[in-house]
Amino acid sequence: MMPIVSKIYCSSSQVVLVVRKRPHVVNGGGFVVTDSSQKVVFKVDGCGILGTKDELILRDADGEALLLVRRKGGMVEALSIYRTWKGYSYDYEGASKLVFSLKEPNNSCLALASNNVIRISVGPKGTTGKKDWDFEINGYFPDRNCSIVDSRSGNIVAQVGVKKGVDVLMASKDFYHVVVKPGIDQAFVFGAIATLDYIYGESTRC
Repeated sequence: MMPIVSKIYCSSSQVVLVVRKRPHVVNGGGFVVTDSSQKVVFKVDGCGILGTKDELILRDADGEALLLVRRKGGMVEALSIYRTWKGYSYDYEGASKLVFSLKEPNNSCLALASNNVIRISVGPKGTTGKKDWDFEINGYFPDRNCSIVDSRSGNIVAQVGVKKGVDVLMASKDFYHVVVKPGIDQAFVFGAIATLDYIYGESTRC
């Protein structure tokens, strides 16, 4: 098991979940995650619902907030080769806890060079020791062809894709599936996917 948000979101078997984007006009954007029986597992609210830019909320099936994700701003970030997003969970007393940090390349910075990989660290400083990140994003999210890879083992922990041979709806980029490997925290995975959705200007962005 690899609990990051909570062990209750770790399954002993592989899980395939389906993402359905919500239209901005009707529902304010964001997306809904369902399981194979079409039962809602997670919901993601973005700018269209929250009314705040660079901020997302991952909710459980009952609408309870699991993660608040927001982008770090300011002059320091403007001069950095990365833009940093931070995901926070909350305990019963309302205190926040840093769950993960996601760094995206800052395209406005000329020093970007070859450091164009999106990386994720868990907790305040990551856990790998040798590296200051724990996961990397391989592939290109807008094409629905990317994966979250464990930087220590090189193993894929979650894969975003569109199944071939399915109906027309599933062939649309508004509908795609995510395969989460056994023991991996699904809430963490969808916190990262929600961040990618916003970065690439999709359903969570105004």
